[in-house]
Amino acid sequence: MTDRLSELSAAGVAIWLDDLSRTRLSTGGLDQLRREKQLVGVTSNPTIFAKALSDADEYNWQLKDLAIRGVDVEESVRMLTTYDVRWACDVMRPAYDASAGVDGRVSIEVDPRLAHESEKTVAEAGALWWLIDRPNLFIKIPATEAGLPAITATLAQGISVNVTLIFGLDRYSQVMEAFLAGLEQAKANGHDLSKIGSVASFFVSRVDTEVDKRLEKIGSDAAKALRGKAAVANARLAYERYGKVFSSDRWQALADAGAHPQRPLWASTSTKNPDYRDVIYVEELIAPGTVNTMPESVIHAYADHGETRSDTITGAYDEARKVFTDLESVGVDMSDVIATLEREGVEKFEASWLELLDGVRKSLTAAAKGTGAPNKAAKSSAQAAEQAGGNA
Repeated sequence: MTDRLSELSAAGVAIWLDDLSRTRLSTGGLDQLRREKQLVGVTSNPTIFAKALSDADEYNWQLKDLAIRGVDVEESVRMLTTYDVRWACDVMRPAYDASAGVDGRVSIEVDPRLAHESEKTVAEAGALWWLIDRPNLFIKIPATEAGLPAITATLAQGISVNVTLIFGLDRYSQVMEAFLAGLEQAKANGHDLSKIGSVASFFVSRVDTEVDKRLEKIGSDAAKALRGKAAVANARLAYERYGKVFSSDRWQALADAGAHPQRPLWASTSTKNPDYRDVIYVEELIAPGTVNTMPESVIHAYADHGETRSDTITGAYDEARKVFTDLESVGVDMSDVIATLEREGVEKFEASWLELLDGVRKSLTAAAKGTGAPNKAAKSSAQAAEQAGGNA
């Protein structure tokens, strides 16, 4: 059989999983994907954690301990999520070592309620960094206006950053500027640049969802003919900007000091419209030096029927620009699309964070009263800590 995932990896695409849960860790599922499916990284977000904590009783022993100690809800969430990410970092450590620190990364996001507060974001990033204490960690910081200086300041401290919620080209250029400035400051501060990693998470499918909705409302044949084209065009033009920045003299000076480039990461790559090919946001965004973070279902779909071409981006810049011109001609305001997506992205993660807090609050109350559901595995704290490599 054709090993499609190996072909994708050979084409320069790092395959990451957009999911994390304690069940996935405790059953060995994450390690199996690393060993068998070319997996070299993991991303998480508040929505993923909210689902993980609501679906499994693997957390009950820890919730019971937290309740007995009287730990408040927000600190309990921090303990629960950092435990999982620390464990995942250990699982992915072989990929980190094999790639000299480029891959094998696991991401955890700062509290999304801080998206518009630079100083608090930097403080939160630092706290997560020393609490998890793994070299293959990424701290996720949203690419809001307040997030940009926070990205620079965090990198300047030698902390690796996954910049998330990037939707537009201009904001992406600002993200790369923040990255370069951060590494320059890190170098001045005496940090080893070869130890600092970064990716820029450029969201894909949500762009088509929003643009297609507007095209349907416009309703003309010309508008409907553009459905399903905006997201790939947007990402391709982002890669064009990436190529220009990371071939500059400014970047070369940092590379000579040991720095790794900030790779573009294609996020939100599951197909939301069932009329579209289920692996379209993988097949159409293949190029060297990229990351594609996928739900497990998309990884398996690509392994089954994905088609790998050597490069589906760099030869399509003019085609992508024409898509943008055509969208404008039918009345789609892409600047408004991008502003809407950024605002909604932050709001969705805030809502998921509040859902997570509420779920943990209820679980702590139940544990304190002794009414929590028993853990299926009946783990003690010590047993669970041993399974996680002593990282309780």
